[in-house]
Amino acid sequence: MILDLPRFIETERSYWMELDRMTAKIESEAAYRMGIAELQRFHYLYERCSADLAKMATFSAEAEVQEHLGSIVARAYGEIHSTPARPKNVRPLRWLFYVFPRTFRCHVRLFWLAMAITVFGASFGAFALLTDPDAKTVLMPFSALEGSPADRVAQEESGKNNRLAGQHATFAAYLMQNNIRVSIMTLTFGVTWGAGTTIVLFSNGVGLGAVSADYVHAGQSKFLLGWLLPHGVIEIPAILIAGQAGFLLGGAMIGWGRRGTRRERLRSISGDLITLTVGVAVMLVWAGLVESFLSQYHKPVLPYELKIGFGLVEAILLTLFLGLAGIGDSAGSKSE
Repeated sequence: MILDLPRFIETERSYWMELDRMTAKIESEAAYRMGIAELQRFHYLYERCSADLAKMATFSAEAEVQEHLGSIVARAYGEIHSTPARPKNVRPLRWLFYVFPRTFRCHVRLFWLAMAITVFGASFGAFALLTDPDAKTVLMPFSALEGSPADRVAQEESGKNNRLAGQHATFAAYLMQNNIRVSIMTLTFGVTWGAGTTIVLFSNGVGLGAVSADYVHAGQSKFLLGWLLPHGVIEIPAILIAGQAGFLLGGAMIGWGRRGTRRERLRSISGDLITLTVGVAVMLVWAGLVESFLSQYHKPVLPYELKIGFGLVEAILLTLFLGLAGIGDSAGSKSE
């Protein structure tokens, strides 16, 4: 075959330059994604330039041009046949208002399971304390709660129990750390096929039920609500969501009704586990701040009605957020 090399190079050079520009854009912009038309054009240019390189292989007089074209074709080949890990375009607000609530609703049955176990534990704790008051030392989650509720309320309202004077930020950090630790434990115990998650949720429920029954039985219901509602309406659902994630992990470990190996099942839920875990952490940070800077202030500093009202508003907003946020948004998937 006779080839007019100078004319061939002049005719084909524009295609080489176009492929070079497209490859350079892919290499330099990690978040760049081509549309269907661009992908077709890129593939066409790659095939054409590869054919041009093959045609020029017998011409030693243009070694520099061949080397340049070979470099372009090699880079394009690398982009077509490799799958580099590109950083995702992280959008925190979209994640918060779309990905997290959608993921929660996708596995909401596991949330109800976590709630049922916690309620059962709370019922058991309340029944055990009312039946046997001497069991308080075993049932109460903290030793400070083993005394008389009436005595504690009187002490708190007198202002003589100002344990957090000048230490609210430190206490808030402690609460966040402790609650996140408990939640992570609840989640990670899912590797025991969900048994560990069940035990942690039941144990938390026992303590909550015992405390509630003790204060209600002593006639301190208003104090109890003012103390627990502001942070509890966020903290308790956060721990339940951690239990939801734990059961999701446990279900993948067991594999009932699912095909594939255990590794494949775990990989398929990894995105949802991360989403739920980060969502729990965000909720617990807020709960820790509220508990330290609001829940620990009692009458006469803050009226119980104000604290109860604040907690109810939080509960309504959280319910609306988890139940409705992201509905109708079709601009992505829950695992984004």
